[in-house]
Amino acid sequence: MPRGVFGETLEAMTSWGNTFDRARALHRPLMVLAGAMAVLLVASAWGLLVDDRTLVNAPIWAKPFKFAVSVGLYALTLAWLLSLLTRGRRVGWWLGTVFAVGIGADMTMLVWQVIFRGRTLHFNQATPADQAINNAVATGAFTAWGMTAAVVVLLMFQKLPDRALAASLRWGTALATVGLGLALLMFSPTPAQQAVWAAGGKPSSVGGHTVGLADGGPGLPLLGWSTAGGDLRIPHFVGIHAIQALPLLALGLAALARRYPVLSSEVVRRRLVWTGAAGYAGLMALVTWQALRGQSIVRPDFWTLAAAAGLIAVVAAGVALSLRPRKVFALTEF
Repeated sequence: MPRGVFGETLEAMTSWGNTFDRARALHRPLMVLAGAMAVLLVASAWGLLVDDRTLVNAPIWAKPFKFAVSVGLYALTLAWLLSLLTRGRRVGWWLGTVFAVGIGADMTMLVWQVIFRGRTLHFNQATPADQAINNAVATGAFTAWGMTAAVVVLLMFQKLPDRALAASLRWGTALATVGLGLALLMFSPTPAQQAVWAAGGKPSSVGGHTVGLADGGPGLPLLGWSTAGGDLRIPHFVGIHAIQALPLLALGLAALARRYPVLSSEVVRRRLVWTGAAGYAGLMALVTWQALRGQSIVRPDFWTLAAAAGLIAVVAAGVALSLRPRKVFALTEF
């Protein structure tokens, strides 16, 4: 196998020398955000062990724990993506900085509202203070959405060293932007909340993540995803982490090229990334459809299972076609 296939691809992904130097080369505000999330993660883990308070039938430290993991991973990934820019680096720096400030402010308000005030954060309209905090957090989230979308546009104009890597970055950030947008589904008033308005009252919350039931029912350990109804947090979660999943797919394919010569072809690896992106988009659509029908992730019905089987079959066919060698037509002398 040619040296360049595996070596150059991985070098393009991790070409900053030792770990300390790599960290210094990444976007500093995003790395500060990631470091803060690491601290919050440790504090939240400790809180889960020693603090027995609950909020909406879940440990009060569960939300900071989950958000610390998700935001920390997202910040690290975005910092890495911005380090790959060859054009518009200054614009990219500002996009990352605005993202870090917006999400950092959101996380500060999350800890203040949930841990120190002992009140729910999202959808809370019970008091003017709750409403102000909820609206401020929503503004920060929309800002992060806009910054991620702008990074997608920047990546479209980059000349990256490996086409499979380039495809994974572009599709990963694009699907992550869609995943961020799926959060909008949670902000629509529920039928019960609409009934309160119709009766001349004012609901204490507007929106919710559970479909078919009120928020706060039985859920999966730590994740909290409803085991009794649909949960819109699932497609949101799956979507935003496409930004890690697809680049990891490209990295894994490059690593496997040492053992499987068929993957030494950049064209084959790019096809597989496209297949992975299509499959990931299908998964996002599937879990969104399931949640909107009020169906728990742990209790799929026949149609959900049939759709999942169809998706697996399509992806498997895509993988098989991607691995087929390209036909090369050459002129021969007669």
